[in-house]
Amino acid sequence: MGHCDWAFASEADKIYHDSEWGVPVHDDRLMFEHLSLECLQCGLSWGLMLKKRDIFRQCFENFDYDKIAAFGDEDVRRIINTEGMIRSERKIRAIINNACRYRQIREEFGSFCNYLWAYTEGKTILYRGHAGGAIPVSNGLSLRISKDLKKRGFKYIGAITVYSHLQSCGIINDHALDCPCYRKINDNYPTAEMMPDNETGHI
Repeated sequence: MGHCDWAFASEADKIYHDSEWGVPVHDDRLMFEHLSLECLQCGLSWGLMLKKRDIFRQCFENFDYDKIAAFGDEDVRRIINTEGMIRSERKIRAIINNACRYRQIREEFGSFCNYLWAYTEGKTILYRGHAGGAIPVSNGLSLRISKDLKKRGFKYIGAITVYSHLQSCGIINDHALDCPCYRKINDNYPTAEMMPDNETGHI
């Protein structure tokens, strides 16, 4: 199944691929969860993120950004000491910081989803060549968004992390052409076909 072969690395990967990856997200809580998972994943495997997802939800109040924004040092210690949790204080504090910055974007744009989807005018992008397997690790769009988020104070949010987020939340459809999810997403959501955008690296 083309470059969607990763979906069969484990049962968790298959479920995530079939039910979530690439499906357009328009709910701010879920959008923050996707973004936070990508931040937590930096330097680690995605399989580990899926394995520990329930632990992350427990630690971060089901990714309720309003509650997380009020976390303090005691919460950081609680999270670090949670069994099975990734013991990275920097990442934990980054999620708390990002929740605060997330709220600021919501105040400015009405929702984080409004802010992010404005980059594509509400459409899922189909980059030419991607459906055949030419998938970059980052591109011009993810770099532009990364730069803006960093200016707004977000952390652990480089161009590669942002590109992965755009794939996961459906702003970019990078399913393989012969993957059933590719057509399912295109049939149910507005799309726009575009030429590659200053792509860097390939998976």
